[in-house]
Amino acid sequence: MITTHVLDTAIGRPAVGVKVSLEALTAGGGWTQVAWGTTDNDGRVRELLPSGHRLEERRYRLVFDTATYFAERGVEGFYPVVIVVFEIQHPNQHHHIPLLLSPFGYSTYRGT
Repeated sequence: MITTHVLDTAIGRPAVGVKVSLEALTAGGGWTQVAWGTTDNDGRVRELLPSGHRLEERRYRLVFDTATYFAERGVEGFYPVVIVVFEIQHPNQHHHIPLLLSPFGYSTYRGT
């Protein structure tokens, strides 16, 4: 399971409506989209994997469309896209990747 939670630290609230794409690294070195979602009223995408899709031991990335999120709020941002690359070593575990976001910075970590 892969989940994410986006918090807008500039306003101290969940980032609602952020488009998120889950992509997997292919054997040829490119990326392919596995799933996508949009953060809910709590800033969460509660399940990014499509029904029936199994996680594999491989490299994935989350691509957050921050340009659209900030533009819809009339805020000028510096990072139009945030990309978080991570490796799955234990496919049966829950993988939670939060994003703390502001117009001029961001941070991430492996959550629970």
